[in-house]
Amino acid sequence: MSGRGKVSGRSLANEALAAYQSLSGPALDAFFDFLVSRYSSDPKVVQRCSEAYRLEPSPVNLIQLQQAVESPRQELFRRLNLAINGTRVLVDIRRRLLHELSNHPLWAAIEADLEHLLRSWFNGGLLELRRIHPQTPTAVLENLMKFEAVHQVRGWRDLQRRLEIDRRCFALFHPALPEEPVAFTELALTSELSASVQPLLDPDSPVRNPKACRCAIFYSISSCHEGLRGIPFGNMLIRRVVEQLNDEFPRLKVFATLSPVPGFRTWLTTVARDENRTSSDLVTLVDKLRVSNWFRSDVRAAELKKALLPLCAFYLLQAKRGQEPADAVARFHLGNGAQLGRLNWLSDCSEDGIQRSAGITANYVYRLGALDRNHHAYAAHHAVMASRRLETLAKNITLKP
Repeated sequence: MSGRGKVSGRSLANEALAAYQSLSGPALDAFFDFLVSRYSSDPKVVQRCSEAYRLEPSPVNLIQLQQAVESPRQELFRRLNLAINGTRVLVDIRRRLLHELSNHPLWAAIEADLEHLLRSWFNGGLLELRRIHPQTPTAVLENLMKFEAVHQVRGWRDLQRRLEIDRRCFALFHPALPEEPVAFTELALTSELSASVQPLLDPDSPVRNPKACRCAIFYSISSCHEGLRGIPFGNMLIRRVVEQLNDEFPRLKVFATLSPVPGFRTWLTTVARDENRTSSDLVTLVDKLRVSNWFRSDVRAAELKKALLPLCAFYLLQAKRGQEPADAVARFHLGNGAQLGRLNWLSDCSEDGIQRSAGITANYVYRLGALDRNHHAYAAHHAVMASRRLETLAKNITLKP
């Protein structure tokens, strides 16, 4: 933390990060405890500056208060960032902290400092949008396979199909991590709004002429670094991709997702256990979903479809986590300005799809002219913008949210 020149400071940063990376177990705990005890803001100085600003809210006193509140840790992290691979190591430090906060609540102060800095270092002006091609360096392609969070990439043949001319994969990159995407999205160019994910993931599906397509269907979006959790890349990524596709294919009319509903079955099971909110019919419904391969029986699937689609619509429109929708994917797309357009029955019959949402997927529609209006409605009032069809479906359910 001494006032050394940039050259010696970079050398010292390399030595410091090498020392950090040698730590493990109790030594690593001691390091984080040290950052809390010795690199936090001085409460007495903060109090003095706060009182001075209260008595005289001048720009000078405000600057002094801001300087007092900022912990010395932030300057330490800025200097460590000068090291080779410094940004990557700092992202990993935050990952470790996030895993340990429940056991070490005082470390939250370190994590908050890192989040503050990383939000600044990973802002949209510094991130480059790149299209991923089959000719993209192997290291990048391997990272896509590693970090795909929605639909697992099952080998190189699967990946190559996802990069054909009627498919697109776009990723955001930071200059400090040139071969490690920050976030990426995959989409298919289609002739109509897709209702099933399996054809989009089939490595043997026929390749279409992209210029004849009218729809762009986003079927996956993934973040690649747990240490960047909570930093909102998704909104920026989707909007930039939509703008680029609009320029490349002016005839595209629909930009939509084919999204999982990951919290639906968990919510349904929880409601079925709550005697104040449910009935024996709902308990029976949950039991039927536990029957192996129920979706392969046309009769059983038709019976469950009639019950489950309205319940899923109710879940997406009415179930809450605080004031926001309970479903994480819904929060993401609605926060981006999308509209919940349609539910698709037995759209994802993979093991994960059946377990998390009984095979149901949702189409969130991105209409360029309505994105900002929808985003502001959600940000200000947590309004769930949905089609009339889904609103009508949800009204058939009498459960309490």
